Amino acid sequence: MQSALRDDALSIAGDQVVVRVGLPWIRSLPLACTSGFTVTVDGEPLTDLQIGLGDRVLEVEDLRDEDGWWYIQDRLALIGRRTLAPGAHTVEVAFMAMIPYLLAGPDGGALTLPLRVARVLETDHAVVPSVSRAVA
Repeated sequence: MQSALRDDALSIAGDQVVVRVGLPWIRSLPLACTSGFTVTVDGEPLTDLQIGLGDRVLEVEDLRDEDGWWYIQDRLALIGRRTLAPGAHTVEVAFMAMIPYLLAGPDGGALTLPLRVARVLETDHAVVPSVSRAVA
């Protein structure tokens, strides 16, 4: 899903890297149904990965306690540390999504899927006009 990483998804400020990713699934999901986020840039992982929700910054594992939703038109801010030069970079975001309305397996538990999106992005690209907003 190329729309999950739009042209303006990658920004840098000093050693802080922000990747704004859309949900690569067909329906909105509760934030608590997502886990295990990783972000790599040019094959190297971002360190100290956190989640930006509105004016709050959370540890990745704290999403399990959130009662908000990740709507498919919105962008989730993934914030990490790494010195990154301006220009083009290959960005990959991976995470697990538990789909609460789809049952799978012999125990009838919710289907859990690995989701991954990757794309070459330019740093600090001009903002792409859209109806998307930040997940809050």
